Amino acid sequence: MISELYLLFKPYILTFIPIFVAVNALSVLPIYLTLTAELKAKERRQVLQHSIVTATIIAFAFIFVGKLVFNIIGVTVADFKVAGGIMLFIMSVSYLLPNGAQRGKQLEKEKEDVGVFPLGTPLITGPAVLTACLVLVDAHGMLPTAVSLVLNVIIAWIVFANADILVRILGKSGTRAFSKVGDILLAAFAVMMMRNGLMEIIRNILK
Repeated sequence: MISELYLLFKPYILTFIPIFVAVNALSVLPIYLTLTAELKAKERRQVLQHSIVTATIIAFAFIFVGKLVFNIIGVTVADFKVAGGIMLFIMSVSYLLPNGAQRGKQLEKEKEDVGVFPLGTPLITGPAVLTACLVLVDAHGMLPTAVSLVLNVIIAWIVFANADILVRILGKSGTRAFSKVGDILLAAFAVMMMRNGLMEIIRNILK
């Protein structure tokens, strides 16, 4: 019975974890607080709503048309895995470096609608999430990837909606620690993507 349930939910587990790591809501949380620090409660709720809607629309649009675009320009999923993996690895390493904490400070000047940019994209749905979704659709199917994406967007919404509470509970050091763990997992996921992409390319060459 347990093994049957595991097999049933395995695709959802295998898609949920990479997207969870890619979204890394705790890593975005300090930036969210910085960008909305001067906003009233109502304005902050509006920003949050805009960011979640924007992130979801962009991610689903990429899931549905990403492969079609690739077919038009002649790029394979294996190529995307290698290129995306390299990009994600560089991003994760830059986040882990001492100056990685400064990545949100340059965004403070963008105040017109921070819910759409930079929160909705590229902070919530950025290259990491888009790359992960496209690869996971190819590996595990559309439904598990879509369900996992929706669940992770809901988690991000909960995290941001309770931002002040979470920061008080975790503290600055705790929030920073969770963020760094997420960055390390993102680097590991990037290495896995590159490895799988290179293996697919090699297999195609040997055929």
